[in-house]
Amino acid sequence: MKKTVTASKETDGPSPSKLIDIRIKELGDWRGEMLKRIRALIKEADPDVVEEWKWRGVPVWEHDGIICTGETYKAVVKLTFAKGAALDDPAGLFNSSLDGNVRRAIDISEGAKLNEKALKALIRAAVELNASKAKKKPAKKA
Repeated sequence: MKKTVTASKETDGPSPSKLIDIRIKELGDWRGEMLKRIRALIKEADPDVVEEWKWRGVPVWEHDGIICTGETYKAVVKLTFAKGAALDDPAGLFNSSLDGNVRRAIDISEGAKLNEKALKALIRAAVELNASKAKKKPAKKA
């Protein structure tokens, strides 16, 4: 079994972006290629996105809060939107975690065709939702 590299904010280890690079390379199959493509689409949709590495090895993309996570399993790459239930999904991308009140996910199987335009629109909508929630928070008192 391969040993996965991990880091936390308290260490001087690799940056989250570097850890995601390592994960993509470690996968070495269609899942790594799909994660790489999804990552590029997220960056195209939101050039100000921040990459994080949480929960012992999950790539996370944030902007005013979590946009989505990119988990890899044996049969799917799962893109979970933290506030997906609050997002319009006219293209019907969400196909997993549909019963919850908050999250929604997209399970992408090997060979699946990715609707890149719709995915980028969904990412932008998630960023807008996060930004609107961030503006509504009252300022912290010193």
